[in-house]
Amino acid sequence: MYMNNNLQSKQMFYKLTILKHLFLPTYFLFLFLRIKKYIIIMATVKVKFRSSIDPRNEGIIYYQVIHNRKVSQIKTDYSLFSHEWNDKECKLVIVEGDRQNYLQIIEDSICWDIKRFKSIIMNLENEKAKYAMDDILFVFRKLSNEQSLFKFMSNIIEQLRHMGKQRSYEIYSITLRSFMQFRENMDIPLENIDSDTMLRYEVYLQKRGLTKNTSSFYMRVLRAVYNRAVEKDLIINRNPFKYVYTGIGKTVKRAIQLKTIKQIKNLDLSLHSSLELSRDMFLFSFYTRGMSFIDMAYLKKRDLFNGILSYRRRKTGQQLFIRWEKCMQEIVDKYYNRQSEYLLPIIKSMNGDERRQYQNAMYLINRKLKTIGEIVGLQQPLTMYVARHSWASIAKSKNIPISVISEGMGHDSEKTTQIYLASLDTSAVDKANDLILKGL
Repeated sequence: MYMNNNLQSKQMFYKLTILKHLFLPTYFLFLFLRIKKYIIIMATVKVKFRSSIDPRNEGIIYYQVIHNRKVSQIKTDYSLFSHEWNDKECKLVIVEGDRQNYLQIIEDSICWDIKRFKSIIMNLENEKAKYAMDDILFVFRKLSNEQSLFKFMSNIIEQLRHMGKQRSYEIYSITLRSFMQFRENMDIPLENIDSDTMLRYEVYLQKRGLTKNTSSFYMRVLRAVYNRAVEKDLIINRNPFKYVYTGIGKTVKRAIQLKTIKQIKNLDLSLHSSLELSRDMFLFSFYTRGMSFIDMAYLKKRDLFNGILSYRRRKTGQQLFIRWEKCMQEIVDKYYNRQSEYLLPIIKSMNGDERRQYQNAMYLINRKLKTIGEIVGLQQPLTMYVARHSWASIAKSKNIPISVISEGMGHDSEKTTQIYLASLDTSAVDKANDLILKGL
């Protein structure tokens, strides 16, 4: 009896074991199907290179996005030669040479694109349980289009043009062109601008022979654009300019001595009209306390009244008054044009392109002044700006009070000079100018 019970127990155990092995996989499959809808499969992004059929031509980089067994490809503007891509490791091969900067830019752009993809996917994962491939691509393209430096800065430039801020419009345009050349005309998202990018731009400018102050000038303009994007909450401030130079250093002395200006004045250039005109414009600037060329260009005949020349500085809007002197009148008489409303022969016709006429004249006159500088044996280039520096330097050498000429005029801060000149009694400045002109 006992043995029969024991046998039955063993038979029952074996039957249960067989049933468990038969039905356990089915049970797990059932369990998987029940919870499958709760499993989140995160999208993936891979960088791919498609070579050209002709090995002499460049291929393109594209991104392969995979989500829910769907595959989508996003073509980029990044082009490479086959030998510049490591297919096994899916990365660029960068070697020193003409294309080093170009390849470095592409590598940075790819890196930031992948970061943006990951950020988009992570945000979509957190926001909703289910999202489609189109959601990823839509957000990626939207961010790429709306927050790029070239487009953002171009909008600012257009605003400056509409506001009539011609000088700022030109400064921003020149800076954008310089940065576009550095970037090989490849746009960059605002969020991608970091300290490494700006350090490489600084090295690029130095290799092109630009001075430290000129490099700083470009950096300050770009920083202003970047800060505006931060103010608009388009990006988070990552301080990309913290390692590049953005200061204003002391420039090489541009002033020349009074005896050299006498030499220039006494040159017989009557057989060379373009040299003579350039010399006379240089002297007129010196006679008028270093008036800037753009202010000279836009002087009207009506600005001279009762022996006083009055004009408003185009750079600052500051109103200045200069006592008219005989040497100034001699130059005006030499180039007097009855039909023109302008005082000097810089802008010759009013047909809507006065700005272009002024710029062309400035370029030509500065080029001729270099020739004049060589004639009188100057070691430094002679330009219109030298007249401004020279007036300040000579005034200082004649013990004219610093409060009259301002130490900052053309030295540490031209802005300080403008503040000083704006607050002074005009007679004091006229007296200073009279002392200088008597030395000629």
